[in-house]
Amino acid sequence: MRTLCRRGAAGLAVVALATCAPQEAPETVPTPETRSPEIRVGLVTGAPRLDVMGDSGLTITDAEGAAIAAAEAAVTWRVRLDGPGLAADGPRGWVVSQQQSITVGPRVEGGLVFVGGKAYRGRVSVVRDRSGLTAINTVGLEDYLTGVVGAEMGRRDSTEAEALAAQAIISRTFAIRNLGKRATEGFDLYATVADQVYGGVAAEYPLTRWAVSHTAGLIVTWEGVPIDAFFYSTCGGRTADGTEVFAGADRPYLTSLPDTDPDGRAYCRISPRYEWHEEWTAEQLRGVLRQSLPTLTGTPAEQVGAVTGVAIARRTRSDRVARITVSLNRGSVSIDGPVVRLALHPVGQVSLRSALFQLREVRQGGALRSLLADGSGAGHGVGFCQWGSVGRARAGQDAPTILAAYFPGTAISRAY
Repeated sequence: MRTLCRRGAAGLAVVALATCAPQEAPETVPTPETRSPEIRVGLVTGAPRLDVMGDSGLTITDAEGAAIAAAEAAVTWRVRLDGPGLAADGPRGWVVSQQQSITVGPRVEGGLVFVGGKAYRGRVSVVRDRSGLTAINTVGLEDYLTGVVGAEMGRRDSTEAEALAAQAIISRTFAIRNLGKRATEGFDLYATVADQVYGGVAAEYPLTRWAVSHTAGLIVTWEGVPIDAFFYSTCGGRTADGTEVFAGADRPYLTSLPDTDPDGRAYCRISPRYEWHEEWTAEQLRGVLRQSLPTLTGTPAEQVGAVTGVAIARRTRSDRVARITVSLNRGSVSIDGPVVRLALHPVGQVSLRSALFQLREVRQGGALRSLLADGSGAGHGVGFCQWGSVGRARAGQDAPTILAAYFPGTAISRAY
């Protein structure tokens, strides 16, 4: 049941949302009350070629929308580079050449388009980029979200459905707030962690369809404006201030708060990333820092000799590491802010899971032999904790309660 309460400054309807997760999510999705906007998602960039296919067949159109070919069901066409443009090769020698772009859509309404073997709703355009081909899925926002919620949250059961509903509202808020973010590349958002993960049809299942349809059109707002909808995997028991990670994110609703139950236990303690451990030998540590320090601090790699020590020099209000000092045989270097996770990355990985960690040096005869890190959580820690939301849902909290915990003072509003 949704009850309209008032209208925010931007004309968004502020909504009181009473949710009731079904024991078994419905297989069919109710028709939204109003038509959702479309979003353009960058599926692939820089590809040398792309295979496309439709389960109901394809209509193939050019840059002006004129039909140039048709494909039968389950028949693959290959799109490739063709001089300054692109071409598509079909069965039995069919070739569509010298195109600026090619758009493929299902021949039957509701049909699916496959790109590289992955199924998507809507239509897909292929254009040339600087290094190859870009595939762009143009799809209704609600259909897009169904492929986001499952990709971001994984398979959940009915006891955790309210966490999916909360994620649907946050992901919708993120999408609306960031429409046009990647306009210079021809689309709105990437389908990856660079924005939010979109898995297409493969990520959908009954509970994700329920979560999206049940919250259709709803977003989180502050004073009538869509919020900066930050989210991540696991907070480790306390969220971070926005400014700990993102310059200018001094929003009243992005504040460090404990994320614990009445017994003081972290809601996200169920996460497989709640606790973690990393270690480096002295030689591994030197190799890691020779990779990271030139980019992050300008220290030439050849100046990174023996590492004589690594210490935490400052922490944030949420107890995350804000500065480390690396002692070298030729002086010392300090690394500040979120890039600490990049500087001290595990061997073969990009970064530490979080900035919520302790360090311990192991020495022998005064020399550093190894460095150990024991940490908690995964991700930047600002805003919505996904595993915390699962824990809260298991504890009986509904989506509005969950969202209010992570974004205090905000409202749930209707965008369309």
